[in-house]
Amino acid sequence: MAKLAQGQIWKKGEDYYRIVVWERLRIEYKHITDWELREGTMHAVTKKEFCRLIRNAELWEPVEDEDREDAL
Repeated sequence: MAKLAQGQIWKKGEDYYRIVVWERLRIEYKHITDWELREGTMHAVTKKEFCRLIRNAELWEPVEDEDREDAL
């Protein structure tokens, strides 16, 4: 599994988890259900709880808007 870092986005099913604050023992993340709207709820958990939450998730790198236009 990749190392956790601030700003990472993890995708599990249709849900996205963006790490907002990364600390030694605590993670604050935003749970996003619709990536286009980027609205979600903030949560604070231990690193262990976050790792359990994202088990079987993929580290996700969104495609920039400029890249999408080039691909068309």
